[in-house]
Amino acid sequence: MTGVADRSLGPELARVVGIGDADVLVVGLFSTDDGPVIAPTDAFEDVLGGDVRAALVEQLRAVGAKGKGEELTRVPAPEGLGVTSVLAVGLGSPEKADAEQVRKSAGVAGRALGGVATAVTTLSGLDLGAAAEGFYLGAYTFTAFKSGKSAPKPDEQPVRRVEFLVPTPESGEEELFRSQAIAESVATARDFVNTPPSHLYPAEFASRAAQLAEAAGLEVEVLDEKALEAGGYGGVLGVGKGSSRPPRLVRITYRGGERKVALIGKGITFDTGGISIKPAANMENMTSDMGGAAAVIATTLLAARLSLPVTVTATVPMAENMPSATAQRPGDVLTQYGGTTVEVINTDAEGRLILADAIVRASEDDPEFIIDVATLTGAQMVALGTRTPGVMGTDEFRDRVARISQRVGENAWAMPLPPELRADLNSKVADLANVSPHRWGGMLTAGLFLKEFVPEDVQWAHLDVAGPAYNTGGPFGYIPKGGTGVPVRTLIAVLEDIAAE
Repeated sequence: MTGVADRSLGPELARVVGIGDADVLVVGLFSTDDGPVIAPTDAFEDVLGGDVRAALVEQLRAVGAKGKGEELTRVPAPEGLGVTSVLAVGLGSPEKADAEQVRKSAGVAGRALGGVATAVTTLSGLDLGAAAEGFYLGAYTFTAFKSGKSAPKPDEQPVRRVEFLVPTPESGEEELFRSQAIAESVATARDFVNTPPSHLYPAEFASRAAQLAEAAGLEVEVLDEKALEAGGYGGVLGVGKGSSRPPRLVRITYRGGERKVALIGKGITFDTGGISIKPAANMENMTSDMGGAAAVIATTLLAARLSLPVTVTATVPMAENMPSATAQRPGDVLTQYGGTTVEVINTDAEGRLILADAIVRASEDDPEFIIDVATLTGAQMVALGTRTPGVMGTDEFRDRVARISQRVGENAWAMPLPPELRADLNSKVADLANVSPHRWGGMLTAGLFLKEFVPEDVQWAHLDVAGPAYNTGGPFGYIPKGGTGVPVRTLIAVLEDIAAE
């Protein structure tokens, strides 16, 4: 069965000191008042000597290249350059061409290189790591279920190899290793999200996650429905009871140091809403409702690959939320792992129920930090749009996660947990209700629900990635249509920050 472990996730990446056998040269263009300028302006003179550089700039100006951010211009290569064509990608003004702009421009270029065997680029002279991530993620495709006429043609196949020009053979080895590892992990998360629910249901998701973890030498525990019932995981069981495909809870542990971080991801492999059924329009996008689970699994594997000196445990509840004769009903009361009772007012607010079980279980490991990730609420998109994750939690750690996320280009935004909204979760018959009686502050109310299960002495962040984890529009930058892999890069940067303390 096609899966995340048995295919190449992106192009081969390599460092080189010359053009060699490449087919296409990719250069960056700054936009200046005097016209486009090849970037970097003072590097790789052995490749882009004065006459070649001048001829190339003249060609690009002749066809209207401006150097605006992510603008693409392809021209025949000047004589003597050693490639057949040059692809110029805009970087905008030199003052604004930061790592994220390099990453986005490289992503656009990577997507434009269909049918190319080998490309070589000077973008590495600006930021090797960002360029590597951008090319790899921009070239990502998911075609596992395309066959016959719909299968990609040879000239549509992603670029097979991208070479990054560096000053010496020793330059950038560690930087490229780290960036490729990150990009592959993001692509792993994307593959999980893009796999349809017919092929990625709780048992299969658990099996694939376990295979990847075991191959990496990590500790794995999988609880099936019998073990979940014996353990009292009422939230996971309640959500999963409407499906013929029973739930799972997966725990993956990488032991790298004394400091402990718990990662928790929502793993709803498909969400119909249950008895509180969703509208039919666009329901197919709910294949993405396990994006949080995909991200924390990929990040835990990445922490091990990078040998971070922290211990990371991913606790991942997996269920399919379906309507049936056995499904939980609005008005039912369930008992979460740990004993808290919850009145289920709306069965479509299911993610918080499985996360609550996972948070309590993860807390038994005495972590210093808890980060949960979930495609949790439509209210996240109402408040912040489809590209900006919301971060809630303990104030200091919430702000730290948001700052790091903005630094790496995933742009999470800190949000409050207003105490006056907490009373809206009171239930007449149980300890809590799973939703408030109104639509105001839905993302924040969901965060307040989760807060009830977090120990007071633990630093906690909750990331709502309902929009950012799945792109329903056209591709942009290094983000494809479908699964995005958000917030893997935020999570690994936070773990690195904790490890560096």
